Amino acid sequence: MENDVLSAIEAASGSFSKSQRLIAEYISKNYDKAAFMTAGKLGRAIGVSESTVVRFAADLGYDGYPEMRKALQELIKNRLTFVQRIEVSKDLLESTDLPSAVLHADIEKLKCTLDELDRDDFNKAVDVITGARNIYVLGMRSSAALATFLSFYLNLLFPGVILVSGNVAGDIFEQILRVGKEDVFIGISFPRYSKRTLKAMEYAGDRGATVIGITDNKNSFVAEHSDIKLCAKSDMVSFLDSLVAPMSLINALILALSEKTGDDISKSFARLEDIWAEDQVYETNGQ
Repeated sequence: MENDVLSAIEAASGSFSKSQRLIAEYISKNYDKAAFMTAGKLGRAIGVSESTVVRFAADLGYDGYPEMRKALQELIKNRLTFVQRIEVSKDLLESTDLPSAVLHADIEKLKCTLDELDRDDFNKAVDVITGARNIYVLGMRSSAALATFLSFYLNLLFPGVILVSGNVAGDIFEQILRVGKEDVFIGISFPRYSKRTLKAMEYAGDRGATVIGITDNKNSFVAEHSDIKLCAKSDMVSFLDSLVAPMSLINALILALSEKTGDDISKSFARLEDIWAEDQVYETNGQ
């Protein structure tokens, strides 16, 4: 993974002024809190001016304080316990308009995902999934919801879709025991990254499968075990994981795959509609 803010501080420590040393010391000891402070609030906590904090970020090589704060947030994503998450998100939770704060944050994540999505990797993912013998999908913890959603629709499009259940570590490897070079393994994980998911991805890669990682950035632990990286911005809202952007990316992937299958998808759904009607799967009386 790329050098983080703390590493940058350590590397530049010999050239700091007295005020910069105060900032560096505070961030090093309280990076979990600093990651969610404005420049003004951080300056007040330390006893220096807001402009000094802004210059400190620039001296570390960042375009501005917001970029340094974003780097701090990326640093702590995989380190914070649930209790720490609640603590650092108090400002959000105390918002006078919580729904607006949360929804606007999700909208921003969607915009960032759209701007930064690697279209070549996206198209490669579509191609390899379409041509795979078997498609394994694994997501643990909160990412299990994403894996279930993705595998549900993949199963409507392709044969050989396996949703890997991760209840017990040993069970995972029993389910992916025969994964091979003609298969695709899709691992989904966002901070805090699941070790079981990472180990399963590593195993699949060692067996020759094409590994697709759906994660938050190309420098994550998930990306390190991926042949193809699909990145969507995630965030933490108190103890919750905000997975709106990842879900939207998965929606785009499913639709792109359906386009790739051509007329086959229409024929499949025509058969399914007959089955659903016979089994009365859906309510049809409009009530």
